Amino acid sequence: MKIEPKYLVLASLAAAIVALDQATKIYIHTQFQLGQSLVVIADYFNITYVRNPGAAFGILSEAPEMFRRVFFFLMTPLALAVILLILRGVPSNDRVQVLALSLIFGGAIGNYIDRLRFGFVIDFLDFHWRNLYAWPAFNVADSAIVVGVGLLILAMFTTPPTVESGDATTTGP
Repeated sequence: MKIEPKYLVLASLAAAIVALDQATKIYIHTQFQLGQSLVVIADYFNITYVRNPGAAFGILSEAPEMFRRVFFFLMTPLALAVILLILRGVPSNDRVQVLALSLIFGGAIGNYIDRLRFGFVIDFLDFHWRNLYAWPAFNVADSAIVVGVGLLILAMFTTPPTVESGDATTTGP
């Protein structure tokens, strides 16, 4: 039985993302106090230890804890299964979609590990513009998910649609 290259890409890239994500989060969790901030680029970028009990950008952070725990415990495995089902239908030579789904898959696992271990996600990348605007803190896993979703959106607008005719699938006009 030969494993298709797209699954090897998924496994390798997801493992690399999870490893980098967890290594950075372990460092932040053990070396920083909650709320502690280190200025990297004055007025623009800090490393700040934040705990996010919600989803991306704090969505659902105000929801009851039991709801969040059940929701995230069930939704992440479901999302991972959906990604695998989608990947199954993606041609191995469609590098953009394979890369995108692999990034999302790895990022989802990285944040899921935090939710299982701590009940929250460790965030620390803190971008802001002086004291006027602050982007919600995020992490390596979040970055992978956002880049993956961005690539999928890009692929939607740049890949010509396919038209099925009989037994063969062809590129549309």
